Amino acid sequence: MHLAYTMAPGRGDTDFILEQVSSALIGRGLRLCGTVQINTERKTDGPCDMDVKVLPTGPIVRISQTLGPGSRGCRLNPEALEEAVGKVQARLARGADLLIINKFGKHEAEGRGFREVIATAIDLNIPVVVGINGLNRDALVVLSISFTRLASTSEKSSKIFLSTSNCLLSNPSSCGSGSSQSSMKYSI
Repeated sequence: MHLAYTMAPGRGDTDFILEQVSSALIGRGLRLCGTVQINTERKTDGPCDMDVKVLPTGPIVRISQTLGPGSRGCRLNPEALEEAVGKVQARLARGADLLIINKFGKHEAEGRGFREVIATAIDLNIPVVVGINGLNRDALVVLSISFTRLASTSEKSSKIFLSTSNCLLSNPSSCGSGSSQSSMKYSI
């Protein structure tokens, strides 16, 4: 089993890194599945709009909702998130070399969102890379422990995982990202 996460310190940095990595790996001919997040700054009415691009070629799904000025609640639109999950699950059923999920967030930590997609990929022996923040890292670690079992790993799966690891750890510029501020952890 190959499950990895990446974190970057700045707002939007993890999204940028995963988008760059996914573009580079698609350019190398890998069959990617999953989502990368695209943040679009807004001129008025609060923080950025959050969209996810379903890999490899779309569609783009707006996962944020506008709550109005001064609101402090979570802007994630759960229905839109589940729409993206359904599209990724359908693509995963057609096969993939790597699953990238833009964020293992609160929904995944609570057993919703992309959690079943991640489990399906692991069952299919497809390497998984997720973006994460410190708030949900412990939940991902607990999840990875629950996934750990004796399972054979194909040579192709290992090579893809190691290639992705190289991009995120030692040479992000080889993936098209200029940032080296990413950290990546593994559960095997």
